[in-house]
Amino acid sequence: MIINENEPMSKHTSFKVGGAARYFIKVEDNEELKTAIAQAREKRLPHFILGNGTNLLVSDKGYDGVVITLAGVFSAIEDSGNGSFKVGAATPLGRFARTAMKLGFAGIHKLAGIPGTMGGAIYMNAGAYGQEIGTCCTQVTILDCDGNIRTVSSTDCAFGYRQSIFQKDKATILSATFQLPTANAQGKSVADLEAELAECMAKRKASQPLNMPNAGSTFKRLQTGAKDTPTQVAPGYYIEQAGLKGLRIGGAEVSTLHANFIVNAGGATAADIMNLSELVQKKVAEKFGIQLKREIILLGEF
Repeated sequence: MIINENEPMSKHTSFKVGGAARYFIKVEDNEELKTAIAQAREKRLPHFILGNGTNLLVSDKGYDGVVITLAGVFSAIEDSGNGSFKVGAATPLGRFARTAMKLGFAGIHKLAGIPGTMGGAIYMNAGAYGQEIGTCCTQVTILDCDGNIRTVSSTDCAFGYRQSIFQKDKATILSATFQLPTANAQGKSVADLEAELAECMAKRKASQPLNMPNAGSTFKRLQTGAKDTPTQVAPGYYIEQAGLKGLRIGGAEVSTLHANFIVNAGGATAADIMNLSELVQKKVAEKFGIQLKREIILLGEF
C-alpha cells in the first residue's frame, strides 16, 4: 500500500486540472482496499475510488478526503473459456476489449477506444457505437458498505443509459464477469471485428479533440419519444445550433471539433470548466427549453 498526502489530482485526471487530495492511496488487493477504507472512516473522511480519471472533474480546492486507486490483482483478466471472462476493476477497458477480440469474441470490441477502466465502465455503463458494457456483463463483484465481498447479478446492476445501481449504492466495484458471443456466432471473423474497430477508431479520431485534455462527452444524450422505445438525441447538436462552438471561459473551451466536448485549451482551471459547462446549459435551455445533464463526475467543492 502506498500513501501520499496532498497529492495533486491534476496528475490523475485527463483534464489535467484539480487541487490536491488530502490522502491518495494505491492498493493492490482486497485486504489493502479494506484497510484504506477503514483508515478513511477512522479519520472521518470521505473516500473516492479513482479509475483512470477520464470522466472526472476535480475542484481547484482539491478533495478533503481519501482518494483510493486500484492496482495489482485489480488489473487481472481471467479467461475461464468459452467466452467467459472475469476482469478486475483497474483493467483498462481497451485492453480487455482487444484481448477478447483477438481470441475471437465479439460484443464489446467497439468499446476499445474508451480510455477508462473496467470499474468506471461498469459504474457508468460505458458505451459507444451501439455497444454498452452492461449488455454482456453477467455479474459484478463488489465490496459493500459493511465490508463484505459479494456478487451482484447483471439484472440487479440496473444498467441503463450511462447509469447503474452503483451510482446510488456506495459499494466498491472489484471485478466484473462477462459472457461474450463468438465472432463466428455473428457470422464474422476476427478480421471483421478488427475492421469494425478500426472504423470506430477512425471516426473517433476525426470527430473528437483527442489531442487536447478533455473528459469525453460533457453532457448525456437526451432521451425522447416513448418510454419503452426512447430515441437518443446528441446534445452536441443543440450546443452547436446555439452557436457555442469555440465559446471560452479562461482556458476552457467548447471544442470546435465536437460541441459536446469541453477541452482544456491551455491553463484552464476546474472553475473555468465548471463555469463553461453551466453557461452551455443555460444558453441551450434559453434557446431550446432543454436541460442538458452533465455526464462528467464532479469531485470536491465547486
